[in-house]
Amino acid sequence: MRTDPYGPPKLDMSVPHPARRYNYWLGGKDNYAADRKSGDAIAEAYPSVASAAIANREFLKRATGFLAAECGVRQFLDIGTGLPTADNTHEVAQSIAPESRIVYVDNDPLVMVHARALLTSSPEGKTAYIENDLRNPKAILTSPELFATLDLSQPVAVMLVAILHFLSDDEQPQEIVRELMDAMPVGSYLAMSHATYDPLDAPTRARLRRIVRRNKDDPFRDRRRRHVAALLAGLDLVEPGLVPVADWRPDPDSVPVAFADAAVYAALARKT
Repeated sequence: MRTDPYGPPKLDMSVPHPARRYNYWLGGKDNYAADRKSGDAIAEAYPSVASAAIANREFLKRATGFLAAECGVRQFLDIGTGLPTADNTHEVAQSIAPESRIVYVDNDPLVMVHARALLTSSPEGKTAYIENDLRNPKAILTSPELFATLDLSQPVAVMLVAILHFLSDDEQPQEIVRELMDAMPVGSYLAMSHATYDPLDAPTRARLRRIVRRNKDDPFRDRRRRHVAALLAGLDLVEPGLVPVADWRPDPDSVPVAFADAAVYAALARKT
């Protein structure tokens, strides 16, 4: 019997998991019927959800590239890894700085199986994997894999991309972010994205909230801009600040995406 309620779970194919549902929206095949059913229900209420997932993935790539190329970051702690796809954090970082070191964390056993098989490091760098939950930051921060891979006396980029909206207010996401960043040295960064209903019309918001209420085993908490900003308290925002995910340093040749079609906020912030 598990004594730690936030430790790594057993694989349960009957309950949708955010990582596998995200994989489904991105066109992947590493998902089960429960994930597809849940994903379809959300897509029926919010038809742009796949566009939002793609925009969020593009933010991860841009933020990682900016951190490696412009900020000189060589260490990454990616929590809520999701299932491997193209241009994962270590691939982007190591394409710029091959010596980059990355620790991936996720609470889905399927993610960890794929990660260990597919997320292989460059010879100069290193990747490691922790099977645990964001709700238990202490376990992440005291993991042997973390200390074997990252030097916490040097800057680390903590990547919380599309994960904090799976924590309820009662789970105190702001305290979890603070605990993670308190463990990082000055000069570290937080890259974060978070779903919101701010740009959505009232009927769409109502449809999505009905889905959330029905799915007690599949938690989700949208947040307004001011509440997302509160998660970044004590950190210095990097330009352009807290903005719609598609508007965070977009590639010059990218096709514009309306906020309502990718209803996610994104930001990069530095610990000073």
